[in-house]
Parts: sequence; C-alpha cells; structure tokens
Amino acid sequence: MRHTFRFILLLILTLTTISAHAAEPDTGAERPNIIVILVDDMGFSDIGPWGSEIPTPGLNRLAAGGVRFSQFYNTGRCCPTRASLLTGLYSHQAGIGWMTQDQQQPGYRGQLTENCATIAQLLQTAGYYTFMTGKWHVGFEHGVTPWNRGFERSLNLPAGGLHYSNQTGPKGGTKLFLNGSEISRDDPQFNPPWYGADLWTDQGLRFLDDAAAAGKPFFWYLAHCAPHFPCMAPEETISRFRGRYKAGWDSLREQRYAKQIELGLISREWQLEPRPEQIPAWDSLSAEEQDRYDHMMAIYAAMIVEVDRNITKLMDALQERDQLQNTLILFMSDNGGNAEAGISGKYVGDNPGDPHSDVFIGRCWAHLNNTPFREYKHYNHEGGTATPLIAHWPAAVSPAPGPDGWITTPAHLIDIMPTCLEMAGTDYPAELSGNALTPLPGQSLLPLLTGKGEFRDRTLYWEHEGNAAIREGDRKLVRKGFNGVWELFDLSQDRTEQHNLADQFPAEKDQLLADWREWARSAQVLPRPQDESNGKKKSARKNAAKKAPTN
Repeated sequence: MRHTFRFILLLILTLTTISAHAAEPDTGAERPNIIVILVDDMGFSDIGPWGSEIPTPGLNRLAAGGVRFSQFYNTGRCCPTRASLLTGLYSHQAGIGWMTQDQQQPGYRGQLTENCATIAQLLQTAGYYTFMTGKWHVGFEHGVTPWNRGFERSLNLPAGGLHYSNQTGPKGGTKLFLNGSEISRDDPQFNPPWYGADLWTDQGLRFLDDAAAAGKPFFWYLAHCAPHFPCMAPEETISRFRGRYKAGWDSLREQRYAKQIELGLISREWQLEPRPEQIPAWDSLSAEEQDRYDHMMAIYAAMIVEVDRNITKLMDALQERDQLQNTLILFMSDNGGNAEAGISGKYVGDNPGDPHSDVFIGRCWAHLNNTPFREYKHYNHEGGTATPLIAHWPAAVSPAPGPDGWITTPAHLIDIMPTCLEMAGTDYPAELSGNALTPLPGQSLLPLLTGKGEFRDRTLYWEHEGNAAIREGDRKLVRKGFNGVWELFDLSQDRTEQHNLADQFPAEKDQLLADWREWARSAQVLPRPQDESNGKKKSARKNAAKKAPTN
C-alpha cells in the first residue's frame, strides 16, 4: 500500500510538472508578466525612436532593449481601439463600431457585448493577477466596468481627458474609481495634487506589489490619458519647450521625415505628403500667431515627456523588483494625431496648459504628429491608423537595434489578445459564462518577437464613421467618408498614399472592395444604425453624436 501511495504521488507530481511546462510559452522563459501601455491621441512620429525632436529617453531605452514594429495598426479612434485591444476582435464584433452610444445594432451597442472576453478575464482564469489604471471608455455608463470584465484591481476613469486632480473646465467633473468604488480625486493616498501620468503609474506599481505578494504573474493594462485634449502639463515641463516650436510645422516635418529615413523606419522612396492647402505656411503667420502655436505644441510635447518620464519610472521599478527581465512590455497609441478643433486649434484659459485651461493643438500640428502620412484620427488612411509599437521582453526577445532592426510585417490590435494568451499558456475558449465567444481574427505576435514559428499572411480591415480600408499584402484600398472615392495604393512603394492606382488596376480595386464588403457583413459593420450609404447623417446619428462624450 505504501509503495502504491508513493507511485500515485509520484505520478501526480509528474503530471503536474508536465502540465505546468505545457502552460508555458515555447520561449525557454517562465510565464511572463505582461504590461500593455496605451497612450491617447499620440501621432506616429511623436517619440524619439519614430523620428521626433521631443526627447523620450524612457521610450528610447525601451526600444533599444526590445523590438520595433514599423507597420502596426490601430482602429483610428479611441473607443474602437480599446474594444479591439481588450478583446482581440475587430471593434464592431465587440459591439463598439462607433463610440459609447447604444445605437441598437449589434456592431454599435456602445459597450463590450457578452460575446467577447477581455484579456483580463482570460488571463485571470489562467492564474494571472490582473489590474488596470487610467482610461476605460468601453461602456462604463452601460455597466461595463473593469471590475466586471476581469480586472481584480483598478484605478480608472469612465472615459478620459482628466490630467489633474484639481482640474476644472470641460472635464472637471470627471469621476475616479478605485476597485469599483467612486473615490475622491483628492484622497490623501494619491498625494494630491497629482498629474495623471504619475497617478496611473504609481497606483499600478502598488497593484504590481499586490501581485508579488500573491505569488502570481501579472497583467497590467496602463491606459494613459495623455496627450489627449485638453492638453495640459506641469509648467516647468512646458517651459522647456517654449520657443522650440517657432521653427514651425513645415521645417519640423521635414526634419522628422529625414530622421525617419535615417532610422530605417520609412523608405526614402515614399514621398512626404505635401502640406495641405488649408494649413498655412508657417512663415505666413504673424509673430503673435507663431507664439500662440508654439505654446500649444510646447504643452503637447510636455505631455509626451511626462508619459516618457513614467516609462523610465516603471522600468526602474521593475528592475528594482527583479521583474524587468521576464516582463513583456507593449507600448502603442490608440489613433493618429488629432486634428479636431481645425486649423486654429483651441487656446482657452488665463494660463493655457494649466489645470483650468482648454487647449487642442489642431490640424496644423496634427500634420506634424503624423509625419510622413496623410490624414488624422478618425480616418483609415495611414495617418489615422498607424501607431508605433515597441515590444520589450529581455528573457525571450533579443534587441533589434539600428536601421535594419525593424519588424516590417503588418500587424494589428487584434493580435494582442492571441499574443497574451500564448504568453500565458492558455487557450481562447468557445464560450464564457454560458455565452458563445466570437472567434479571434488575429494571431500571436510571438513568432515575430522570437523568430520561432510562423506568422501567416492575412488581410486586415478597418471601418469607422464611413471611413474604410482593406489591406491585402502591400495593396491597400481606402475610402474617406461614406461618399468618398475608393483609392488604391501599393504600400511597398507608396505608404504615404500619394499615388492612387485605382484607375490603373480597376479589377484589383473591385476585388478588394468585394472582399471588404464581405468582411463588413460578417464583422457587424453592417447593418448600420441607419442607412448612411448616401452620406447623410440621419437624425438618430446626429443626436447620438451631440450627446456623445468626447474621447
């Protein structure tokens, strides 16, 4: 009997060991911690590793120790990007094809539906300690919250736009929630007055220590509100950049373009998009106008610097805790630079940039943010949907520095969920809590990160507010607005989308359009809340837009 007991015990231990190893990703490392960092309204070229003049030593360090993706994509807008990132689905499949108004169609419910799961829900089941800090904005007003979508700990805003504990103005009434309960923004535990980039990082590090105490790997979703409007930052940081932007958007855009070529990020064959005629030449502005625009961009640059300073803080904290080596850090933006508020932008307040002001940098600077691309947030041209992606995981991913170190394979937000699941050694279930889950359209980035395994070619799709696109290989078909003309581009030769090939290749255009329409029907892009194929905004959509919180 004793020998039988020992045999059974040995068998159990052996099977447990096999099961534990089977749950680990095929990288030679233990299951990693995972941190997904999402910034808000940051353009393609706004950080040092992507060509910016804004100093970003933290992100430089992250990029130098990891890998950089030159063709990673978001959805072009805030809420849809968050829905896609959290669920691994195209945003309409998750119920958020537009913003957070319920428009009574499956793809436009304004909240995460029950037919999708978040990364946190599935990683929590796999034994991870899950927490998030920052901006939520995937249906909070409908009862979809971090704490009922898999996050054990959370410090969050229902939406975004809050940067200071003592902020007033359009976002001054924004509420703060800690672990499911509303809490005063002036609560002493947060050491007010605080700046948002600090708050989200500092509280996340406290949650990280809770994970260590629980003896679990962790998943941290760090959703910064910066550099989203209203643009504001500490005055001492803003002052570092006053006068630097009097070089103007024309000169600085040329400088970023040249730097991007030097970095190997873009091809010198891709033509820099000319300044749109609506944007004035910098030299045509009066000294007063130049000073105003300079100050606006100085505020924006300061916001990037504050986020970057917290990237350094986060990496140092991981290193001090001996957790940097086996933590996967992913950094990206939710959409391209924001041209809202038009050419003039917005510059309101006695001291623009302080907690009581209201500043939007506008289209002129958004044109710089998205160097070298066309268009902005909302749109499905490259300027709206292209984002930096940095992946840092020293235990399994070798750094790939230099002009030849870019991962050029097109990838998308839909790939983050499968990546996290593979890292955690768990599968995507067919159902959750009795609800059938929509199958994942993406695939794990692990083969691209480690050079092991296959990353299959596939087609990528976009749609938002009638803006639409499809990318098959290097060919991209894209439309601006419901009544827009479909344009065809060869991104290998012309990623800045300057040379429309639609008339030259009509059969290819028609096939891509047919493929996009088939996807739109299958992914809940259609039916729309109302028939908008004629390009007119019907009354229901107008009313929803008027009531919608800005993101």
